Amino acid sequence: MLRYRADLRTLCFVAIYFALVAVQWVYAPSALWLAIPLLAVTCVFSFLGAVATHNTVHSPVFKKRWVNRAFQVVLTLTYGHPVSAFVPGHNLSHHKHTQTRRDVMRTTKVRYRWNLLNGLLFMPTVGRDVFLADMRYFKAMYRQNPPWFRQMILEATVFLGTMGVLLALDWKKFLIYVIIPHQYAAWGIISMNYLQHDGCDQESEYNHSRNFLGKFVNFMAYNNGYHTIHHMEPGLHWSLLPAEHAKRVAPFIHPELDQPSMLGYLFRTFLWPAKRRMYDGRPVEIPAEGPDEEWIPPPREVRHDLGAIAM
Repeated sequence: MLRYRADLRTLCFVAIYFALVAVQWVYAPSALWLAIPLLAVTCVFSFLGAVATHNTVHSPVFKKRWVNRAFQVVLTLTYGHPVSAFVPGHNLSHHKHTQTRRDVMRTTKVRYRWNLLNGLLFMPTVGRDVFLADMRYFKAMYRQNPPWFRQMILEATVFLGTMGVLLALDWKKFLIYVIIPHQYAAWGIISMNYLQHDGCDQESEYNHSRNFLGKFVNFMAYNNGYHTIHHMEPGLHWSLLPAEHAKRVAPFIHPELDQPSMLGYLFRTFLWPAKRRMYDGRPVEIPAEGPDEEWIPPPREVRHDLGAIAM
């Protein structure tokens, strides 16, 4: 039933997330030495649910459409957002128009002198624009693509209904074990865009994205550190990314865009020396910022653009 055996890891990580929430909900550990690490791990696995969402809107997990539709509902509960709603801002805006004014998540929207603030505040800065663009897209899809719209409504209905039940059962547990991890996941998946594209050259065939090659990071995040090849071929399954990166990207990309350690990159970029630089060492030149440009595809292109997602 799985298209790729590697997605057993996806199913395992999704199950771990639900198990973590269930255990904490039932036992509500009060000892801080246990409660804080458990919550932190829950946040991580909620974020991994967002990464799995990213993967499945590009390359569905299962062979049968009805199973993919059901799995999208499950994934919606892992990170707190309808899976189908990931498509507009990511697939159709960011992937097709990377770092231009048609990319609602372009990194040039943040321009603080202290680079740490750019990283921390990137998500809340672009969040409003993403939300407004999504609303316009949903309205357009109501008539242009009813099957996609119905799937999105199904995911949203199940999510809101589940959240309502959990809130009614215990609002404190709901806040701690559900809302906090969901907010971290949303912040994390959008903030990754800053790490992977700021200081890159969107006009270059190879230097448009930054890669993180650490084995542990890529094991946990389904090889999403290999971002250049993902932009070159978005529908390529995540399990195939390392081999394709080695063959089609590594010989040609600037070496500074293949980072061996994400932690090392985070330290240098945000703590010391914390300079906002291009991959070749030049200061990042931030163009004059204007309003977002229209990116919603015309009706004749809609089904083609949504081809990777269950409909």
